[in-house]
Amino acid sequence: MKKTIYLDHNATTPVRPEVLEAMLPYLKGHYGNPSSLYHLGQEARKAVDRAREQVAHLLGVKNPEEIAFTSGGSESINWAIKGIAAVQRKKGHIVTTKIEHSAGLNSCKYLESRGWQVTYVGVDWHGRVDPAHIREAILPETVLVSVMHANNELGTIQPVADIGRICRAKGIPLHVDAVQTVGKVPVSVEDLQCDLASLAAHKIYGPKGAGALYIRPGTRLQAMIHGGRHERDRRAGTENVAGIAGLGAAAEWAQKNMKQKEKHVRHLRDKLEKALLSKLECTRLNGHPTERLYTTSNMSIECVEGEGMIIGLDMQGICVSSGSACSSGQTEVSHVLKAIGLPVELAKGSIRFSLGWDNTAEEIDSVIEVLPGIVNRLREISPLWGDYKKGVRKSVISKEAA
Repeated sequence: MKKTIYLDHNATTPVRPEVLEAMLPYLKGHYGNPSSLYHLGQEARKAVDRAREQVAHLLGVKNPEEIAFTSGGSESINWAIKGIAAVQRKKGHIVTTKIEHSAGLNSCKYLESRGWQVTYVGVDWHGRVDPAHIREAILPETVLVSVMHANNELGTIQPVADIGRICRAKGIPLHVDAVQTVGKVPVSVEDLQCDLASLAAHKIYGPKGAGALYIRPGTRLQAMIHGGRHERDRRAGTENVAGIAGLGAAAEWAQKNMKQKEKHVRHLRDKLEKALLSKLECTRLNGHPTERLYTTSNMSIECVEGEGMIIGLDMQGICVSSGSACSSGQTEVSHVLKAIGLPVELAKGSIRFSLGWDNTAEEIDSVIEVLPGIVNRLREISPLWGDYKKGVRKSVISKEAA
């Protein structure tokens, strides 16, 4: 059996041994409810409190009570957007971008179906939003701006601090979807000048089913889950103690190792891109050339389809993606690639490599060795590629995009 080479860390990450070790006690002996007064409950409460401190530290938050635990990134994003809307006296206006995660876009569409107005700001060829366009989209009735810190498909990092200054000057809350950046690059809620920030444990080598929402003091936010008085009356339900403990451990590990791991992963990503772009003609890199997560490489390879490459690589034990994991199984072109103006034939031939801290140079060498053969075999059965080789058809990759 071939060794698995995992290059889809933007979708999810493996649980680190240190994280699993932190979780196990609360799946076995320390099984108490954190709301109970006896010792088993108080042991669980201590684990939750410690995790809150660990997550706060990762975000540069001084008061851990500004962190509220959730079931993951999607819940945090939904809560931020719908929670702000729910406390308004009348239906208002929200500003977001066209390349947000489906949790953000669908939350906004939900509000639109109930009479809210939403402006979806476009992005440039590299997937980056212009802060000036955010400023222009803000109306007197705007109650929230919601922007990704980095896009999950392209890795493009948004100028969130500039957007934060605009929002702060106008007195409008800013929600930042930091799911893809927390634990990979330094994230400070003060530097970003945001009022709400979402994150998920499973993107930083923690467990699935745990996440958090940073809530700046004074931010009016309606609870979305009602019941007991958990999370300071902000989110009802007995806490997922093991998951929260895992999130805390993952946050602490990321804080300690982030800088060291970035150099390693960036080197691997750059090596992968340089080799594939030189070996595969009619191939372009999607995303910003410099303002991009060092973990992420999204490429469009002409005259092949992403699904074919994914299946071919999987047969060699290599796991990659063609876009967002939350959109897998869909045949539509990625909304992100549409938003950057990528031609449909290139969008369909996109493939995303998202590297992790444990990837090795040998694994990258394997991809460099295997993928060109897969692409060549797929192109051999493509009439479009045949026309290109005959000179009947020109490449759709312009000099500007190449």
